[in-house]
Amino acid sequence: MKQIVGVADMKISNNLGDSILTYSLGSCIGLVIYDPVAKIGGLLHYILPESKIDKTKARNNPFMFADTGIPKLFETAYQFDAKKNRMEISVFGGAQILGQQGFFNIGQQNYMALKKIFLENQLIINKENIGGEISRTIRLEIKTGDIFIKTSGTKEVKV
Repeated sequence: MKQIVGVADMKISNNLGDSILTYSLGSCIGLVIYDPVAKIGGLLHYILPESKIDKTKARNNPFMFADTGIPKLFETAYQFDAKKNRMEISVFGGAQILGQQGFFNIGQQNYMALKKIFLENQLIINKENIGGEISRTIRLEIKTGDIFIKTSGTKEVKV
C-alpha cells in the first residue's frame, strides 16, 4: 500500500507491502529512517528549522519543524520496536528554490537544524541528496529499505 507523506507530515510503517513517499521536496527536508532488522521505516517532511517562530503551530503540528518533528519521528519508530543503533538514515531536499540567498536560504537552514540535532544525539547520516536548485520526490520500500529518488525531468532511480 502506498502511504503519502504531505508537507509537514510523517508516516511510519512496519507493513512489508507498504511504500512511503513524499513529493516535491524543495527547501523542505525529507528525512527517511529505516531499521533493517525490524523492517520499520519512516519518513518526515518538515518545512522549517525551529519551532520557536510559532509555538502554537509547533504544538498543533510538530512535523512542521525540524526541532519538534525529528524527535517525534524517532520516538514513533521506537514505539514500533526500531532501535537507534540499527537505524539507517537518509536525508533529501534542502534546495535553494526561487533564488533564496543568505539569511533567507530556508533549505540550508533546514539542513543545518537537522545536522545540529544529529550531532547532539550522535546520529549519522548514511545517504543524502541535499541542496541544489531542484525539487525531489522520494520513496521508501518497507520490505527492502530501498529508497528511490526522482527529480524533475528524470526517471526514478535507486539511491
